[in-house]
Amino acid sequence: KLFDLIEQARTESLGRLTEQGLAQDYPQTEREEIARQVGLAAIKYADLKNQRLTNYIFDLARFTQFEGETGPYLQYQAVRIQSLLKKAEDQGFKPGPIQIEDAAERDLVLLLDRLPDAIDQAIAKRAPNVLADHAFSVAQAFSRFYAAHHILSETNTALRSSRLAVSRLVLTQFAVVLA
Repeated sequence: KLFDLIEQARTESLGRLTEQGLAQDYPQTEREEIARQVGLAAIKYADLKNQRLTNYIFDLARFTQFEGETGPYLQYQAVRIQSLLKKAEDQGFKPGPIQIEDAAERDLVLLLDRLPDAIDQAIAKRAPNVLADHAFSVAQAFSRFYAAHHILSETNTALRSSRLAVSRLVLTQFAVVLA
């Protein structure tokens, strides 16, 4: 039953959170809710990422990992971006016009621009895994972009605003693709 599957995913996710030392300072009820959300993301993404005509082994231990091509990895990236944007807002920084300064930014922006094509392909092929692949590629590209740039500590106001805008676009695409 779906209820049982969700409960198994929540339990596995709670174990992962404990194993990784994540959300240790949160109250137990909040940890339980985080585990439920991680479990749901694991189930949804695992189902979405596989081609609909192929078989796969449903492995909750693998699907609930915070690294690799998993729902929790995408959630981690989304939470990272939300935290970045919240800190920027608290410091009075705002997203602005996008200007591309290097390869990491260029690669990410070009990938973001491919969303309409990914949607068209997913519809034409009746293949939602195309959207899952796109989201994972965006997450990886964002990780490279984030590692290459100190966004909040950037002294050039225009660059900082541009990088915040790119970060916000990534978050928006996650919301569109994985809703």
